[in-house]
Amino acid sequence: MSPPPQLRRTDKMMADARALETLARGYCGRIATVGPDGWPYCVPLLYVWEDGEVLVHNAAARGHFRANVDHDRRVCFEIDEPGEVFDYGRFECDTSVAFRSVIVFGAIRVVEDDDAKRRFFDALMAKYGTRSDRPKHFYPRLDQITLYAIKPERITGKETPLPDIAEQWPAKDRTKSPNVKP
Repeated sequence: MSPPPQLRRTDKMMADARALETLARGYCGRIATVGPDGWPYCVPLLYVWEDGEVLVHNAAARGHFRANVDHDRRVCFEIDEPGEVFDYGRFECDTSVAFRSVIVFGAIRVVEDDDAKRRFFDALMAKYGTRSDRPKHFYPRLDQITLYAIKPERITGKETPLPDIAEQWPAKDRTKSPNVKP
């Protein structure tokens, strides 16, 4: 496999520990694959970060996602936490957004083991469950799902924190267009 691309905006880079913490608590991820026809495909999925891998599941029926995974094990998994939009300069285009994002580049594999599937669903329900009094740890349709594990080759995190009001326009002008008058 070729190495994942390098991070261009190193000024926005998150520390590794912060990227992993953001990944662990993220809500929904998007996984991107490429099919035999060369077309990319991206799908949102709930996920669990556990034992150094991203775990996701899907129907056992073979569809677009599984066909792509069977074609090429390389995937990209992304999560983000959007924040507030803010002005930093005197022109309308001098606008940005506070955010955090983490991207995992890695190889995906199918996990066949039913005990691993049960552990995954226990972790998934601990993360997303409704805390009701319904029966716990009962997964009668394990044979109807496919569990996937993404082993990271590279994890990058980027963020733009929301600047203090004193650092936002009009208190501070950070217009990016040089020598342009309104």
